[in-house]
Amino acid sequence: MKQEMMQIVKQKMIAKDIFELTLTGNLTKEMTTPGQFLHIKVPQQDLLMRRPLSLASVDQQKKECVVIYRTEGTGTKRLSGLTSGGELDVLGPLGNGFKICDVKKEEHILLVGGGIGVPPLYELSKQLKSKGAIIHHILGFHDKSALFYIDKFKKLGTISITTDNGSYGIKGHIGAALPEYLESVTPDAIYACGPNALLKVINQQFLEHPRAYLSLEERMACGIGACYACVCHVADDPSGQKSKKVCDEGPIFKTGEVIV
Repeated sequence: MKQEMMQIVKQKMIAKDIFELTLTGNLTKEMTTPGQFLHIKVPQQDLLMRRPLSLASVDQQKKECVVIYRTEGTGTKRLSGLTSGGELDVLGPLGNGFKICDVKKEEHILLVGGGIGVPPLYELSKQLKSKGAIIHHILGFHDKSALFYIDKFKKLGTISITTDNGSYGIKGHIGAALPEYLESVTPDAIYACGPNALLKVINQQFLEHPRAYLSLEERMACGIGACYACVCHVADDPSGQKSKKVCDEGPIFKTGEVIV
């Protein structure tokens, strides 16, 4: 983890309320593990807390990284108004990231993402592809206007898309796309990122799988494990008192490890 002023290369809207922000700086040398995030300070005096944004892609040769985020509050709305040439105070990379060291060539890997949980799966998919894995993506969105990066994911593997209202792909949540895939393939590893409803489905379906991982979405404050604002409860603790911090002990946990 390091802190650096990174320069804005470009920023654009890629779907309804979804922005793609490209940054450059030496900090990219540290961004080698997929699934980690950056803690970015919005340059406004009245906004004290940093915003945790997932890394969607890293280009080590160009010293560039891409974060993708949804405009939901004052901070992200102000962030979306910044243009190329500006600078941002960036802390990171943070979190444990996805474990892929044990992935072997031609293993079948299932990636499942929903909404703003989709971006970190792109860098993950790129790195898995470089290891020779056979990748299938199941991506869920609210509706057709919320779709992004579909063509990029298609270049890395096969893909199934669900939308809540059926305006594109399969109607329903990601669970609607699982049966068809599982009829023909038994995945060697599963990686999921998205809202709790999505994670609950994956956690239940692959509870006993030895290589199934969930990336949790929790509101964060400090981002470094000091404030205990983003804790989740450990699943095998009968007392309900034991917890883990999503920001530094996560955001990646194995299925059955924590309560989602």
